[in-house]
Amino acid sequence: MTSAANAWQLTRDLDDFLGRAGDFLRAGPVRHTVPLTVTDALRRRGMGGYGEEPPLFGVLERGGAVRGTFFRTPPYRLNLTAVDERDADALAALLADVDTALPGAMAEPDTAGAFAEAWRRRTGATAVQVRSERLYRLVDLTTPGPVPAGRARVARGADRDLLARWYRDFADVIGGTAHRDGAAWADDRISHGGVSFWEAPDGTPVAMAGATPPVAGQVRVAPVYTPAALRGRGYAGAVTAEVSRAARAAGAQEVLLFADLANPTSNGLYQRIGYRPVADFAAYDFTGGRDGTTARTAHTAGGGAAHGTRPRRVTATAGPSSSPGPCGGT
Repeated sequence: MTSAANAWQLTRDLDDFLGRAGDFLRAGPVRHTVPLTVTDALRRRGMGGYGEEPPLFGVLERGGAVRGTFFRTPPYRLNLTAVDERDADALAALLADVDTALPGAMAEPDTAGAFAEAWRRRTGATAVQVRSERLYRLVDLTTPGPVPAGRARVARGADRDLLARWYRDFADVIGGTAHRDGAAWADDRISHGGVSFWEAPDGTPVAMAGATPPVAGQVRVAPVYTPAALRGRGYAGAVTAEVSRAARAAGAQEVLLFADLANPTSNGLYQRIGYRPVADFAAYDFTGGRDGTTARTAHTAGGGAAHGTRPRRVTATAGPSSSPGPCGGT
């Protein structure tokens, strides 16, 4: 029988990874929304889309079938699909020899905990859970009332500077730094109609909600942001509902989003809109160990995940927000 350690195969070739794991990921597009959207973004933006170091991918194969996958886009956390304790330990053993700068990991709680413990045991690093997120899927869309005055509209080229500023502000709100240049993020989102505003009757944008391009029938809403002075007026709910409606109208079979479990406001809002829980995810940071690595950033499960945020203890944020997605709102 193939050992658990030998069952993990590593590659830096995106085509090789998707050739091996693509069917597995597409067979469960809801739980696999993060690897699906991140690999799609790497195809669209190039392999340097998240950092200067090349991404690393892994596929767990046993009995002729794929059982799990991971990816890492340095300098961000490892993102791992659900695997058992034995396979999490085997992966930690393998990566301890090839990726000593690993800053953390994110996965469903049992998997994340098993990998974190294995990493601690094998490297001497300190592993601390720093974030818990819940993945939701849209079931019955309901626009929360009362609907504020104004309307939704898709952001366009003239909105570039505002989008870039709000992207940076959003990262600050969730406790981190923007993982991409704000202007580059804005250009990418404008290119595919990937962010909408709620604007007041006078045309002033008052909130935004983004959405990833469709992959394997799923779209993830992220990020959702309202400036601090404008919160509590229903703008976030209105624009999130509209972006969700537009995704469904465009043919998305699944519309998803992540919410920080430390933020009861956003979790309550999304459930009022018609989102229902699917699974929870946990993020761990690793510090110390063999090379004294200090976790720098977060890869969330997050349209969107949050990827590109400073590691932090879980704290409530002010007002509704959706994680910037797997990789900062890919």
